[in-house]
Amino acid sequence: MRFGARLHDAMTGRGRLCVGIDPHSSLLHEWGLDDTVAGLERFALTVVEAVAPEVSVIKPQSAFYERFGSRGIAVLERVIAESRAAGALVLLDVKRGDIGSTSQAYADAYLDPSSPLASDAITVSPFLGFGSIQPMIDTARCHDAGVFVLALTSNEEGLEVQHARTGGGATVAGTMFAHLARVNADVRPLGDVGAVIGATIGSSDERFDFNGPVLAPGYGAQGGTVEDLRRIFGHTARHVLPSSSRSVLSAGPDLASLREAARRGNEAVASLGEA
Repeated sequence: MRFGARLHDAMTGRGRLCVGIDPHSSLLHEWGLDDTVAGLERFALTVVEAVAPEVSVIKPQSAFYERFGSRGIAVLERVIAESRAAGALVLLDVKRGDIGSTSQAYADAYLDPSSPLASDAITVSPFLGFGSIQPMIDTARCHDAGVFVLALTSNEEGLEVQHARTGGGATVAGTMFAHLARVNADVRPLGDVGAVIGATIGSSDERFDFNGPVLAPGYGAQGGTVEDLRRIFGHTARHVLPSSSRSVLSAGPDLASLREAARRGNEAVASLGEA
């Protein structure tokens, strides 16, 4: 089954919330853990045990595992495998972007089922040109995986690139959405190539009807609300996957409290499916 269909079914059956597992040093300390590989492992796998059976998507941020070197990557491999075994889709937040054979190598590392890091989807950066990520899109489709393209993020630095105008007059972000509409054309019930659009962007004149899913980071502790998502995305809000990390993770290390935080989060965003 194609990724878009699997994601659609997962959001329908398990809820719309995506939980990020971002093991910040500060969060480890809040849990009473040392900022070590052992602390990382205890933190991440506790979250997986509590939350992966409850939500549709788990989103580990690769950088927080990579900072520990090969031992941290080994923990990430377990997070991916155990989350998928619990029935959650794994969206690996790696934000990779390159050209040619290097782009293909990233695709093989994160999307080929023979890799220990193989995930259901990844985040990618298209700002070397949309064509530069084509190897990742092609590899994802070959393996029924997905790709989420950075398009309209909420960090202030992103404005100078994403709001810039191309020679044809469209914004860079708008150009990305046009590419997404093309690659997702006629795919049902949902395209396999989505966009990353911040839940705290305020307002936008861009069109989000590109027939793909939207990862909306910034929901929850970072200030984004359900009302914001409805206002920003309008009738396409039903395709939005709100992503929250700290508002769930801060409920740990107690397993029951983590599960309850995930359930409350799912309930809070359930109405987006009615948009």
